[in-house]
Amino acid sequence: MTKAPQFDAIGVAQAMADAARSAILPHYRLLDHVDNKEDGTAFDPVTEADRAGERAMRAVLEELRPDDAIFGEEYGKQAGTTGWTWVLDPIDGTRAFVAGLPTWTSLIGLVDEAGDAIVGLIDQPNLDERYIGAPSGSRMISSAKEIELSVSSCDDLREAVISTTDPFILTPPEQGAWTHLRHTARIVRYGLDAYAYARVAAGTIDLVAESGLAPYDAAALIPVVRGAGGLACDWRGDPAKPGGQLVCAASQGILDQALISLRRSAD
Repeated sequence: MTKAPQFDAIGVAQAMADAARSAILPHYRLLDHVDNKEDGTAFDPVTEADRAGERAMRAVLEELRPDDAIFGEEYGKQAGTTGWTWVLDPIDGTRAFVAGLPTWTSLIGLVDEAGDAIVGLIDQPNLDERYIGAPSGSRMISSAKEIELSVSSCDDLREAVISTTDPFILTPPEQGAWTHLRHTARIVRYGLDAYAYARVAAGTIDLVAESGLAPYDAAALIPVVRGAGGLACDWRGDPAKPGGQLVCAASQGILDQALISLRRSAD
């Protein structure tokens, strides 16, 4: 049974998301420089907005939860003593951010000592949409409204809306599995990064399958999907841990159909 944190984890996560919004939004569509994290011909963009967003989130933790551990994409790991780790991605979808597209998000996950993601927050500032998931449930908050989230009732992959961010980053076996899903599903969408998982929780996308995720890419996603009644597992069908191969689905029926293909290329 999932053990909920005995402190206001959602309040802390919201404070971090507010700070990240303030740090990141002044850079949106106003970038004058993009750095490359990689050497050689590969290009993995990072911007001052990424770094400023994570610094802002870490400053909140220094004030509110100084003894918790941190694992952030831009500034790495910081040890803690409480057994809780905050896993941070200030801008998930930096390529979308650089392109001026509103599908990037800020991700905040809280992971326990066993490595399970317990609380998650997916924030999309341009749309004023904040998706929060915990053992008690998931909800979407904006300045205009707050709604409880529930996954769709779709139970058949043939009727489903599915997504992956970029099929070309999959290995050849993984691409084979995805091709089967793509040809089976009714609608397929690309390029959404973490926002696709938020929409699984909101009931407009029925399945997302991705691979090669880092912990900071995934820790926020799992609680949001699960809190809305969805399922999150690896490509073998085992309960998801943050990172690696991840599939999230609205129903057991869709998940079972998808795993027929995904298991063939599971790590």
